[in-house]
Amino acid sequence: MKKTSLLISSLCLWSLSTMAQLTFPPDGGNKKALVSERIGITDVTINYNRPAVKGREDKIWGQLVHYGFKDLAFGTSKEAPWRAGANENTTISFSTDVAIGGKPLAAGTYGLMMAVQENDVTVIFSKNASSWGSYFYDPKEDVLRVAVKPVKNQPVVERLKFEFGDETDSSAVVSLLWEKWAIPFKVSVSLVQTQLASLRNELRSEKGFRAEAYQQAAAYCADHNINLDEGLRWADYSIGGQFVGEKNFNTLRTKARLLTMLNRGAEADVLMKEALPLASMQESYQYGRQLIGQKKAKEALELFQGLAKKYPNVFMTNMGLMRGYSAAGDYKQATDWGKKALALAPDAANKANVERLLLQLGQGKDVN
Repeated sequence: MKKTSLLISSLCLWSLSTMAQLTFPPDGGNKKALVSERIGITDVTINYNRPAVKGREDKIWGQLVHYGFKDLAFGTSKEAPWRAGANENTTISFSTDVAIGGKPLAAGTYGLMMAVQENDVTVIFSKNASSWGSYFYDPKEDVLRVAVKPVKNQPVVERLKFEFGDETDSSAVVSLLWEKWAIPFKVSVSLVQTQLASLRNELRSEKGFRAEAYQQAAAYCADHNINLDEGLRWADYSIGGQFVGEKNFNTLRTKARLLTMLNRGAEADVLMKEALPLASMQESYQYGRQLIGQKKAKEALELFQGLAKKYPNVFMTNMGLMRGYSAAGDYKQATDWGKKALALAPDAANKANVERLLLQLGQGKDVN
């Protein structure tokens, strides 16, 4: 009985010792880091450890970081690349499908390694993202390899880091920076197709229980002139979908936009006649500006005149008449309404804007 009690006590102490590990900095002073950026709607995240140069300038590349593939005398790999950092495996995650240097790569988390040479680097994305460093690297687990050129003779970076640069709406260049080198690779996304896939998925979730969600998805198709038939289906559902559909200015207007783009203008006109009485003052004003942008000055002026009857002597309706008469080429009337708008300007910023537009009219220029 005594031996059993001692055994149980020992097991309990062992269990507690394994659970109560204290926290210390990583061995060797290599700092843990995480960097993330969103490209379009795609999240790119890199987890890594940051070794320091520590006075070893000109002794990093080809020495501390071996060239090519090497037997590291530990683990199972006989031809291991560099782990692109220190300690644990450097990993990179993509929340959607991407392209690296123009080559497709599926969404997921990958081990990020590099086979470095003096004048070129092979960036390796491995489906094994949980190993320690590259000691257990297996080329059969490679998902993608991309060849890039290192950029040398850069300002010295003491601690290795990853940065995002050269950003556009659909791409960014990820660079590993250390000592005097930069190793860049480009990440790009098919932004429109990625967005469409996301919209389809989200509309099947709890987010799809609102007319506004379908209207926004339909408007995205109209804004980018893509998948117009699919956008029209979304617009129809935003108006008449069971438990979801709602007839309001935005849902009807969005459908009218898509009908116009599908060369069904007569149907669009009928729909807008139904939509306009449902519009707020702000919505009517913005629609009038849209008509001006479409070179429909006559229709825009008629809309602003009707809006002024509904909301007389209001800053926004006076602004609308100024823009409407200006679009029609009647700068005198536009100036008169602009002065009336100036007297009702709600704040300094709006006042300055009206003054700027009046100055343009005085110079014989359209304010639109």
